[in-house]
Amino acid sequence: MSHNEVAGSRSRVVTSADGVRIATHEHGDPSQPTLIAVHGYPDDHTVWDDVVAELADLHHLVTYDVRGAGRSDAPASRAAYRLDRLEADLCAVVDAVAPTGRVHLLAHDWGSIQTWHAVTGDALRGRIASFTSISGPCLDHVGHWFRSRLGRPSARGLRELLSQAVRSGYIAFFQVPGLAELAWRANLVPRALRVLERGGVGSPSVSDGIQGLELYRANVARRLRRPSERRAEIPVQVVAPTGDRYVSAPLQTGIGRWVPDLRVQHVPGGHWLPRTRPDLVARCAAELVDRAEHTTENRRNAHADPR
Repeated sequence: MSHNEVAGSRSRVVTSADGVRIATHEHGDPSQPTLIAVHGYPDDHTVWDDVVAELADLHHLVTYDVRGAGRSDAPASRAAYRLDRLEADLCAVVDAVAPTGRVHLLAHDWGSIQTWHAVTGDALRGRIASFTSISGPCLDHVGHWFRSRLGRPSARGLRELLSQAVRSGYIAFFQVPGLAELAWRANLVPRALRVLERGGVGSPSVSDGIQGLELYRANVARRLRRPSERRAEIPVQVVAPTGDRYVSAPLQTGIGRWVPDLRVQHVPGGHWLPRTRPDLVARCAAELVDRAEHTTENRRNAHADPR
């Protein structure tokens, strides 16, 4: 079943706090637990199509194009792509599709990075029931991760540091004004991604690729320079593909000090797991949703018990 064949699919435009219009898509039964999926770079909401098809029968699935991608607005200023603005977009989507109750979150790549910011912030406190993250760490956690390995060097820590530095080399390239844009327009970036990922990346839009560069330029350096102590008070699941070329498993999973209720899944596959293994992504997400829903129901029953 494809995205367009999911029964009950519907679309709407949600307006964020700063007036940016966010194209949002809903699937499945709104009476079921709401699961909002946030895509990464350089994707749009369609990266979740096959995951939606797996889950929509038993969930209320919501996908949306993040600002600068797909059919959502693309602000002109770099500051409009900072994490607090992306958090405000998610808040607007939550308020529109689930005005009461709590939602579950599923995110990939830059979708995970921005969702981590929301999960560890105050704007959605009490509104999030669980979070499944794939190949996208919290930038503040990343800052602390690098500092821990540089401050107390060990053979293992230095190996992990070097491995991640090699994987992250493209980020420095993305910071160079004009050069990354030229590489996108010349089809060099899409071609390189297709070779490296063997089709997993899909067919990214050149305009989305260029506009999404502001995600890196607006956030990476400023968050890594002064990382905050950001904690998650909800159940979190990190799905770490063993063949990820860009995000190493230690960078994603060494976060126990900030996430007391953490579940880690090391799974076979590459970076674009939502496209290459939608069945696996769906199963992992559904398991955490079910666990969180049962925990909530048990707490309700305990409070209702007069004994």
